[in-house]
Amino acid sequence: MQLKGKTALVTGSTSGIGLAMVKAMAKQGANVMMNGFGDKDAAMAEVKAYGVEVDYHGADMSKPAEIAQMITACEQRFGSIDVLINNAGIQHVANVEDFPVDRWDAVIAINLSSAFHATRLALPGMKQRNWGRIINIASVHGLVASMQKAAYVAAKHGIIGLTKVVALETAHTGVTCNAICPGWVLTPLVQKQVDARAERENMSNDAAKHALVSEKQPSGEFVKPEQLAALAVFLCGQDASEVRGAAWNMDGGWTAQ
Repeated sequence: MQLKGKTALVTGSTSGIGLAMVKAMAKQGANVMMNGFGDKDAAMAEVKAYGVEVDYHGADMSKPAEIAQMITACEQRFGSIDVLINNAGIQHVANVEDFPVDRWDAVIAINLSSAFHATRLALPGMKQRNWGRIINIASVHGLVASMQKAAYVAAKHGIIGLTKVVALETAHTGVTCNAICPGWVLTPLVQKQVDARAERENMSNDAAKHALVSEKQPSGEFVKPEQLAALAVFLCGQDASEVRGAAWNMDGGWTAQ
């Protein structure tokens, strides 16, 4: 229970990687503030089972004013934000010349700018207490690119840049900032890509899953959300106090190629 008495705020945490992160934080004793557009009641019930305090804020992560309201609400409700996990993300796939401008703006706002706004607002309290953990859920696409994902790849590369700057600015404090870079994870976001591929190529869902993961990930296996959450728990611990500015990939060998 290394986080007992502390508070974790996880954006985009009603499903997928974010929900796994919240549950892992709660398992370590942290009170949690959740956020996201999924089924919040079911997600909150899962987390409350760990015996911690759980709250929810429905901030739209594309809107800086709502992010500020969420940060304030979390600090008022729990007294502090000790762990910030910037996980909210969306995807859109198209060639650059066909990429809808509004979708570009939305992906950059939610996948990159929201992390900046949450970080800038949570940092003063962390610095004041001389303890904090900022964990940005980047992607293997923060390290390499794939076609038709211009906005996502740009945003995730940006997240890693932001991570490094914050790590340098907090290097003499008890606050650390790191990024986790997952490969393929079978989340609702990825399941949509699987469904689209199955329909496009007239194959079963299982065949589409295998085809998708095998193209990029040498292991041929999806990364599990719980594995990513276990890495986040490690980054919150004392043994990770000198892990600063890392972009830690968990990708089945994708970036080793």
